[in-house]
Amino acid sequence: MKVICLRALFVPILAGATFGGRLVACLGAAVGIAFTALVTAMVFGDGWPAVLLVAPMGASAVLVFAVPASPLAQPWSVIGGNVVSALVGVGIASMVSSPGLASGLAVGGAILAMSLLRCLHPPGGAAALTAVIGGHAVAAAGWMFPLLPVGINAVILTAAGIAFHRLSGHSYPHRPASGLQVPAGPENDGIPHPEDLDAALADLGETFDIGRDDLELLFDRVKAHGAMRRRGETSVDRR
Repeated sequence: MKVICLRALFVPILAGATFGGRLVACLGAAVGIAFTALVTAMVFGDGWPAVLLVAPMGASAVLVFAVPASPLAQPWSVIGGNVVSALVGVGIASMVSSPGLASGLAVGGAILAMSLLRCLHPPGGAAALTAVIGGHAVAAAGWMFPLLPVGINAVILTAAGIAFHRLSGHSYPHRPASGLQVPAGPENDGIPHPEDLDAALADLGETFDIGRDDLELLFDRVKAHGAMRRRGETSVDRR
């Protein structure tokens, strides 16, 4: 019984996640971050020994490569969220002398700005905070900091994500697949059966964080599998 409980701790908590998918995400994040660091340093720094990479990119990589279907991981969220938040952070730092107060205002302001611009991205909070407490190098960069390295990092990481997911077969930028057309009727109503939910997740092959369109699509798939199970059918066309 204890063994079962311990194993349950390691079951993926995101809808559609698999261990194989996590390994692919690890590979993607490793390649994406390394590529971002290398290109930024070679083009804008003093060659490959230089590291022009900001810490929020590590968090962005988790979203881009582990949950590419998430609304928080889409290109505008990654690029806009990081750049806008860094701009807010630099602005707050230039007006507020207290590091503690400036930190709070920067993160809060970044959330507001990202929300209004529809580019909410959790690592943006870290970008805003870095602009305030990042030290002499960040302070010296001033208003260039949101562009280089933050903006350039975000663009390169996003491009790496697009290329990687094309190769790995995931939709990025994410576009929900079309749902199955299931005739309306009493047999398609009610609570989804767990087996149908698992089958629907296997059909889609994505890890969800989860957006409204994807959730609606997921429920459509559950209804379709429920109808087929009750009719004794065992297969369905993918996507």
